[in-house]
Amino acid sequence: MVKKFFNNHQLLAIIILASYKKEGISFFTEDSFSQQLGYMKRPKGYIIPPHRHNLVAREVTQTQEVLFIKTGEVRVDFYDDEQVYLESFVLHKGDVILLASGGHGFEMIKPSEI
Repeated sequence: MVKKFFNNHQLLAIIILASYKKEGISFFTEDSFSQQLGYMKRPKGYIIPPHRHNLVAREVTQTQEVLFIKTGEVRVDFYDDEQVYLESFVLHKGDVILLASGGHGFEMIKPSEI
């Protein structure tokens, strides 16, 4: 499953749960993002030919962050741009989160590697 968190129409985060599975390839970010977040499930022997990505001039106005929960359990708290609390979500081993905008904080519920 993929979860997206919004504040009004502003994307705060995308979470790919460890249980997510789908054949082929999926991208979860908008084309306008400077970094793309994707998932691939391919069979043994599948080949991705050598390639390069198109050069695109972009103006980056904020830092986005991708975190992989290697072990443990982590609560992420979402805030708006004025640091007003919005909601929380608990991440588990194998989950991936892209923090796109707004504010965020974390609490380790169990010892964790991120």
